[in-house]
Amino acid sequence: MHSLHETVAAALAERYATLAAKVRELAGPLSDEQFWRKPFPFGNSFGHLVLHLTGNLNYYIGTEIAGTGYVRDRDREFTEADRPSKDEVLKQFDAAVAVVQRAIAAQSPEDWSRAYTAMREDDAGNRFNIFFRCATHLHHHVGQMIYLGYQLQR
Repeated sequence: MHSLHETVAAALAERYATLAAKVRELAGPLSDEQFWRKPFPFGNSFGHLVLHLTGNLNYYIGTEIAGTGYVRDRDREFTEADRPSKDEVLKQFDAAVAVVQRAIAAQSPEDWSRAYTAMREDDAGNRFNIFFRCATHLHHHVGQMIYLGYQLQR
């Protein structure tokens, strides 16, 4: 029988893996041009959303929990003009998800309830909550990516 700690860690790790796989699946058929195109006058490109998710995970979990030292430039996540290749952006995203996976595995049963505060997340409360918030944030943007993919492949 698994402890609550093991159950929580396994469920969170699985959720991040599933969502990361979905991002890759949705990005797969897109050309580099489509990856960076904004099909609507509002919103973001698929590529900018991946940069944003990478920055989000690297900062809130990487820097604030895993101690990676990552320095976030949130504005640039939405305005990056250099447009690195889709493969490079996805490689950076995969690395951020790997940081999250390692951070989840490193949590002790007591760590989940440790106090957590960070820029723009003063009310996060504890570590479990920030892992949960980042997963739901990732899921939210995957939903946007689904619609972007439909529009870009029309």
